Amino acid sequence: MAVYFGVRFTYSYAVRPSTMRVKMRLFGPLKESGASAEGWRELRSGESVGGLLAVLRGEGALPEKLLAASAVAVNQEYALPAQVLQDGDEVAILPPVSGGRQ
Repeated sequence: MAVYFGVRFTYSYAVRPSTMRVKMRLFGPLKESGASAEGWRELRSGESVGGLLAVLRGEGALPEKLLAASAVAVNQEYALPAQVLQDGDEVAILPPVSGGRQ
């Protein structure tokens, strides 16, 4: 099922699109270094979170060290690499943070 402008579309198995779009959100140092990775991205239908991360690594769009230590959320819930993405999902990459009192 796809959602565009608040309207839900369903596809029969025979005419299901071979691609989907997800909205990338970056935070902290990732936002500063990977501005080109933020926004709508087209992926193969059925792509997983891990597959998306592999695409980003392959493009060199984000610093590998920071990407490896980051968490991923899909639609505002933490996600594992095996989670399959859906058309219209919002994917946020959250870098590690530190802080607090010493």
